[in-house]
Amino acid sequence: MNDSGTVLFAEPGGRWRAVAYGPALCLLILVLELATGSTPHWFALVFCAVLIAAFVALQVVAARRHVSVELTPHALRNGTETLPLTAIDAVLGEADEQSWDEEPWESARALGELSGVPRRRTGIGLRRTDGEVVQAWARDHRGLRAALTAALDQRTLDSRPGDGTAGGGAGSRDSADPVVERPDENGADE
Repeated sequence: MNDSGTVLFAEPGGRWRAVAYGPALCLLILVLELATGSTPHWFALVFCAVLIAAFVALQVVAARRHVSVELTPHALRNGTETLPLTAIDAVLGEADEQSWDEEPWESARALGELSGVPRRRTGIGLRRTDGEVVQAWARDHRGLRAALTAALDQRTLDSRPGDGTAGGGAGSRDSADPVVERPDENGADE
């Protein structure tokens, strides 16, 4: 799915093992019918197993296309939208769950072609270099936040090799800008 070969963070969106759950349940019912001595419903169980597997396979294909996440040293892909890391200025601070007020980025456009952050995923605020605020998202949002912050820091260090300071795009922050959190500060290393 990427050209560089190095994947810093990935979530597949859906797993193929889910396709086997329906047929496994039908097999269990068949074993119970055989064990109790009742007449097995061969056709109905095979039909249901195939039908369930087919519907779940469609869902897995859709999830892998629209709800997968991949971060490489050059780009972040959320679903079908790919955002080059050079277009990201900053990773915005994590939302405070105890606060009554939402962070401004929580109502921003979510990356990908979906209308919002997918279910069971958590948004991560990003400020692009053009000033637009968007939401990246992942199931393991702390892991993505840590990997994305490290990739942006590495990109900044690579662009200023003799300096050693994180200046420029992702590193230029003042008190009004969000604080980039490290994995040990936000609980991602638990």
